[in-house]
Amino acid sequence: MHVITTTSELAAVCEELAVHDYVTVDTEFLRETTFWPKLCVIQMAAPGTACIVDALADGLDLSPFFALMGNEKVTKVFHAARQDIEIIVHLGNLIPRPLFDSQVAAMVCGFGDSISYDQLVSRVTGARLDKSSRFTDWARRPLTDKQLTYALADVTHLRDVYQFLKKRLEELNRSHWVEDEMKILLSEDTYRTAPENAWKRLKLRVRKPIELAVMMEVAAWRESVAQGRNVPRSRVVKDDAIYEIAAQQPQTSEALGRLRTIPKGFERSKTADEIIAAVRRALAIPRDQLPKLPKPRQAPDGSAAAVDLLKVLLKLVAENNEVASKVIATVDDLEKIAADDNADVDALKGWRRELFGETALKLKRGEVALAFRDRQIAALDVPPPLDSDD
Repeated sequence: MHVITTTSELAAVCEELAVHDYVTVDTEFLRETTFWPKLCVIQMAAPGTACIVDALADGLDLSPFFALMGNEKVTKVFHAARQDIEIIVHLGNLIPRPLFDSQVAAMVCGFGDSISYDQLVSRVTGARLDKSSRFTDWARRPLTDKQLTYALADVTHLRDVYQFLKKRLEELNRSHWVEDEMKILLSEDTYRTAPENAWKRLKLRVRKPIELAVMMEVAAWRESVAQGRNVPRSRVVKDDAIYEIAAQQPQTSEALGRLRTIPKGFERSKTADEIIAAVRRALAIPRDQLPKLPKPRQAPDGSAAAVDLLKVLLKLVAENNEVASKVIATVDDLEKIAADDNADVDALKGWRRELFGETALKLKRGEVALAFRDRQIAALDVPPPLDSDD
């Protein structure tokens, strides 16, 4: 099986792929020891052609690949695209457009929540894929025949899956549903974490504004260091250490060294000095300028029962329309709807409102009831109460 290792070969195959309406794409990468994914292999296919690219080949320039990803005349088809796109954003500084994610499309077509690639291929084509090479070392060379066969199957079967889902979406008149779901994948904010926002990845285990300020400063410092060194965040300092630093607010190396989550001797390192500096920056913030702790959302009386009813309704609507429930609404959406008829959630907008939102509001108002009939849950209209004068 030929593997592309030169820029001229890559340019030629990308030119060949660019004449088609779509190209299926997948990548193999490693990120256990790095902050950014290390791209090892690229697989691409279109009708009648398929290829594997050794992204680690000496002297290989990936510019032809990024040009193809930026070609808006060609639809780029991925399965569970987020991590693949993250690589393309980092290395090529672009988001592939137009984009089709077969996992999202499968959810819209009723294949369940977050179906795996091999399960989707099996259900659409009947083929059984060997996934045993999935977690092999993709940076080791030479690549084995088994790895290459596995890699190529990730894009060749995707051609049939794409054609099936595209046709199914058109039959159901749901193509715009998928386009709506693509907004997150097409947003640069999905793939770029600004250091000042890194604290949002952490659990909010703080009780005071000053603790939150320290957590924000230390998390921002860690994010900058991890990105700059290209190492996992945990290699810089672990999450548990940030929580303890926020609570104890050490301002000296001795105080830092006394923390349970700090390794012995760590307090004498340059990294320790940087942590202490981050703590001091937070402590220097004027009291009236400290960040405010997010207020927990107070659920109104009876809302827990309302959420339970809305979950049943969501499951009913999802099953009746053969669409994954998470595409229609999240639990967070349901909680907000239970608390507010005018909640700013996707479930009360566009096609989701037509499919589920309006009925959800009627259920809240008592205009719709849930009943168990013939071993199934059903939503029934409730007639308005009779006038007391009648």
